[in-house]
Amino acid sequence: MTVTVQVELEPRPYPIHIGPGLLAVDGMLSRLTTDQRVLVVTNDTIAPQYLDALHAALGRAAGVGDCVLPDGERWKELGTLARIYDAALDHGCGRDSLFIALGGGVIGDMAGFAAATWLRGVPLIQIPTTLLAQVDSSVGGKTGVNHPRGKNLIGAFHQPHAVIADTDTLATLDDRQLRAGLAEVIKYGLIRDSALFEWLEAHVEDVLARHADALRHVIERSCRNKAAVVAADERETGMRALLNLGHTFGHAIETATGYDAWLHGEAVAAGLCMAARVSERGGHLTSAERERVERLIARAGLPTAPPPIPVQRMHALMQSDKKTVGGRIRLILLDAIGEGVIRDDYRDADLAAELERGAVPAASSRLGDA
Repeated sequence: MTVTVQVELEPRPYPIHIGPGLLAVDGMLSRLTTDQRVLVVTNDTIAPQYLDALHAALGRAAGVGDCVLPDGERWKELGTLARIYDAALDHGCGRDSLFIALGGGVIGDMAGFAAATWLRGVPLIQIPTTLLAQVDSSVGGKTGVNHPRGKNLIGAFHQPHAVIADTDTLATLDDRQLRAGLAEVIKYGLIRDSALFEWLEAHVEDVLARHADALRHVIERSCRNKAAVVAADERETGMRALLNLGHTFGHAIETATGYDAWLHGEAVAAGLCMAARVSERGGHLTSAERERVERLIARAGLPTAPPPIPVQRMHALMQSDKKTVGGRIRLILLDAIGEGVIRDDYRDADLAAELERGAVPAASSRLGDA
């Protein structure tokens, strides 16, 4: 069964197709690609599994080129991005060409940024193959690469023409990556969909066991949540910032650990718990709700606390985050489960206490009275 969620953006809305076997559906991709040159961007893990199927789905051998990149977040940087541009040149991609991102969030972000900047912008189709990409990163048009001093500091908004989430691709996803994708699903429950959070409390083990109905439910529900937020605030001038719950903490964790030791979803999971604890300290979230957040994340097999990072290092990385305004870190916090809020009026002592909680023990790591 295929479900289609529409992202209602002007002047060009686009569909998210969700279901099993979509790479094999007759005509779906060929109708989307017409006669233009196509560049498929993927990685060396996904290519052996799905690249031939994608070529078959496109229905033509001529005019389709491939760019196969190394797998991993640490390759999401400008040097790797240049390889996509080189492939586009080698393949003769012009302004009427189309890029296809076949892979997880890293591939989607890099291929999307390449599409946004190649000849000042060419069309893009996202074909996400991880749970995290299917529920979150493939939708909404955020693209970019990392800088050694910060996550996704170099990027652009570039909406895809379509998203094709073939749920069969999750069969080859390892358990760690599946758990990492659940962090983004939990995020939607926390910021705006308490019913989804409650459903996860009852069914998280079904998702981890890869029950087809459970996976389809969390993917569709997450995409509907994100589509609604993006349609209301495409460029993150207001409510779209709520989608960053846990990410200011999480991005700092990823940067501090070299974009290698922790997966994005693992860092976000720890960040969700950190945001819940800051919310509790500020008197906005009850201790019972904070415990529910930590309990669900632990049941999902995800971390509830960051690795040991010196406080000053963590604070400096958070300050370099894109969501800092006027030199002050803007946090996404919780007033309740299902009620995210954008705050810059939190108490500095509450943030400092949370950063101290899991920091490397050292007198020099303290924020003092900041």
